[in-house]
Amino acid sequence: MNDNTNTPHSDKAAQRGEPSYVWRAGQQRRLDMLRQWSNGQLRGAVLEDGCGVGQYLERLSKEAELAVGMDIEFERLLEAKQKNPNLVCGAGEYLPFERGRFDAILSNEVIEHVADDHEAVAEMARVLRVGGRMFVFCPNRGYPFETHGVYRKGQYHFGNKLFVNYLPDFWRDKLAPHVRVYTTRKLRALFECQPLRAVYHTVIFGGYDNIIQRRPALGKFLRAVLQFLEKTPLRALGLSQFWVLEKG
Repeated sequence: MNDNTNTPHSDKAAQRGEPSYVWRAGQQRRLDMLRQWSNGQLRGAVLEDGCGVGQYLERLSKEAELAVGMDIEFERLLEAKQKNPNLVCGAGEYLPFERGRFDAILSNEVIEHVADDHEAVAEMARVLRVGGRMFVFCPNRGYPFETHGVYRKGQYHFGNKLFVNYLPDFWRDKLAPHVRVYTTRKLRALFECQPLRAVYHTVIFGGYDNIIQRRPALGKFLRAVLQFLEKTPLRALGLSQFWVLEKG
């Protein structure tokens, strides 16, 4: 998921989502959240599982002893290589690392796209050391828009689609079979299957940098209001779930 770039959607948008092509306030805020909830782990060995074109990886590598990026799309890794050479092409369900290799793992809007999210989470838990932290951002079912587009009559339609995620599962999954969306309960059940404990959890709204770029006053007002709502029960309508998990 990427709501902060004007880049036209790629031919992988439906299957993989769009990575962060540029660095703006929305991305910086997420990085700051990682730093806030890192207990020093970001200075050790860090894995970004689903690194896209390497925007987060580039910044993580500046403070980590070792920063490794992994992505299933080889073409995206070619671009990421310009930012960090420590890259692996592969699927999240089969991480080619030994048990306990990493101090921290970032999964930023990735698990909704993998073939098996249970196996992907299990693999991240396996390669995380005891006491290490996993940071997961993923789509929130309560957000009024499906940001990954939909399929209608076999044709993919890119863009934000209103109220799709509020439909019953049968109809929602007919329109968006290419991407999952998560409730808090569903994620808790997913993580509780692994040796992980939740250190922190919240729901956040987006950065809305595109709107700010086009209409600065309106965009900044919108962002301020929505991020204020994160402090209220209305955060349940936010764009993304954010979880900090520690391996026990």
